[in-house]
Amino acid sequence: MMGGGGGQQQLQELSQQLQELQEQIEVLEGEVDDLQQEKVEVDEAIEAIETLETGSTVQVPLGGDAYLRAEVQDIDEVIVGLGGGYAAEQEQGDAVSTLENKKETLDDRIDEVNEEIAEIETESEQLEQKAQQLQQQQMQQQMQQMQGEEEGDE
Repeated sequence: MMGGGGGQQQLQELSQQLQELQEQIEVLEGEVDDLQQEKVEVDEAIEAIETLETGSTVQVPLGGDAYLRAEVQDIDEVIVGLGGGYAAEQEQGDAVSTLENKKETLDDRIDEVNEEIAEIETESEQLEQKAQQLQQQQMQQQMQQMQGEEEGDE
């Protein structure tokens, strides 16, 4: 009889672990979405740098969804974020190279996070199998107990 109670506690612990793993997966999937969005923005910046010319009119974001029209004075002077709050003025080709490198870094990070997700999903599947085995054992024990009680009644 005690084996059934202990098994129930094990099932609850497994259920809690599964829930925690699912939450980790959701956080990591959110990170992948953010990284992919950042990659789209880098692609858009590369396209803009490659297609804009000196004298082009652009809309410059001011914040708060407000924009200002401005004229590109010199496309060969592009300011590119380097990370950590730092930026540098670069020539057009160098700016594109910097952004391509940033894209590669984002791709690498996306791959790393997807690997983490796959590992957690594997762990989750193993826990689910363990939980199913425990449930089957409990059912067998209950059936045996019921059979034993019926034999005792005769």
